[in-house]
Amino acid sequence: MSSYLEEGKSMRILFIGDIMGNTGQDMVDDYLPKLKRRFHPQVTIVNAENATRGRGINEQVYKRILAAGTDVITMGNHVWDNPEISLFIDSAKKILRPANFSAGRVPGIGHTVIQINQQKLAVINLQGRVFMGPSDDPFAVANELIAELRKKTNCIFVDFHAETTSEKEAFSWYFDGKVSAVIGTHTHVQTNDARILPKGTAFLSDVGMTGPYDGILGMRRQNVISRFLNQMPTRFEVAEGGRRTLSCCVIDIADETGVAQKITPLQINADHPFDE
Repeated sequence: MSSYLEEGKSMRILFIGDIMGNTGQDMVDDYLPKLKRRFHPQVTIVNAENATRGRGINEQVYKRILAAGTDVITMGNHVWDNPEISLFIDSAKKILRPANFSAGRVPGIGHTVIQINQQKLAVINLQGRVFMGPSDDPFAVANELIAELRKKTNCIFVDFHAETTSEKEAFSWYFDGKVSAVIGTHTHVQTNDARILPKGTAFLSDVGMTGPYDGILGMRRQNVISRFLNQMPTRFEVAEGGRRTLSCCVIDIADETGVAQKITPLQINADHPFDE
């Protein structure tokens, strides 16, 4: 695959999973340069819906993540949790909220097209509906978007922010051959099902989380355990300090056809040290 890249016939995408709080931001600052040196991606996409204290994103953190070397930031169900986002999302062209959030009635955009040398990459952010908050049908919205975007490029990346593996798998199979990659986010646990579907779409149910390694899905474990033990309302807070983790995947796609060539999931933490 490296020789294919050297010939300029392939596009490499680095996608980093849900950033949780300051710990996740620190991991991106520390390891994104190292990941770029090792994998040489043309595009870096980061999900940051939990980046500001675990609830949405503010403008300061948005700028910090871009400064680390990110090209596009995707979001999810926590996109509106930090009210500050409404003040800057319309001018922040590198951040996406789910495209199936009542377009025309909410601020922001749900997709973008970026120029990569002589090729273009379309990025779509969508949210699932099973065990999630209200949203428009992601299948119908994606159908409309993809029909328009394929007039501009065959290279289309989808961050599908959803709870269940069944909805994510159904989405990937339905759009197999129509998009280059469907990568799941939201559950904060990297799954072991990376594959290339028969018509050329790369799929991973969930890329995982970037943040506190010793929390529970990034939250202070004492608070989460207390809720299970006592069945009483407990405020969840992002775990701070301690060990850290970064979850990501690297995808190679043919830049003319948009067909995925390879997908490689990766974790960086105490149990999976990074080998530069």
